[in-house]
Amino acid sequence: MKQLVIFDLDGTLLNTIADLGAATNYALRVSGYPEHNIASYPMLVGNGVTRLIERALPEDERSPEKVAELRAKFREYYDQHLADATQPYPGIHGMLRELTDMDVKLAVASNKYHEAVETLIARFFPDIPWSAVEGNKEGVPVKPDPSIVFDILGKVPTRKTKVLYVGDSGVDMETARRACVDSCGVTWGFRPLKELRDNHADNIVDDPAEIIKIVKRPGLELDI
Repeated sequence: MKQLVIFDLDGTLLNTIADLGAATNYALRVSGYPEHNIASYPMLVGNGVTRLIERALPEDERSPEKVAELRAKFREYYDQHLADATQPYPGIHGMLRELTDMDVKLAVASNKYHEAVETLIARFFPDIPWSAVEGNKEGVPVKPDPSIVFDILGKVPTRKTKVLYVGDSGVDMETARRACVDSCGVTWGFRPLKELRDNHADNIVDDPAEIIKIVKRPGLELDI
């Protein structure tokens, strides 16, 4: 049985796309750039706010200075509106409670900036005893670099065979692979099923309750 489950946040625990899109469109609008339809944002997110801004800007406007300027405007808006439309996906809270009752440790690993991750987790899951909540911090590379997973394992020492990493994107599946832990792709998030398959998800689930079954599944004991 798994002892630690690490969750991605956006597209996995929370449907944040409307608020991410609104904040990006605000930054674009006040800077004089065209906005994007909210329906286009699932394919723009996933690699942190800096990469989101780069993708949203016109190709000939993606200088580091311009990206930094719009990132600041994004954060100015998002800090005040990060929960306007955001909600947990159906079944997420019950699944987290059941894992907690099973004495499984829970953690979050997100490419969203750390302060926003902490705010969202405190707002939507205040009764969940998280062992670690990690967002992107200055100087730490974003996923799929596995540094954030290693930071969590430093706080919650767990044999890697006893760890499950859950996310909705190819970035998440690659993060798990690089960290040498089992991955679980979820189909209710921002990215298509094909992306999970193409990035070699160890497991794919359509419902949060299926995560419980994976956690309970006996596994091969390897000392890694």
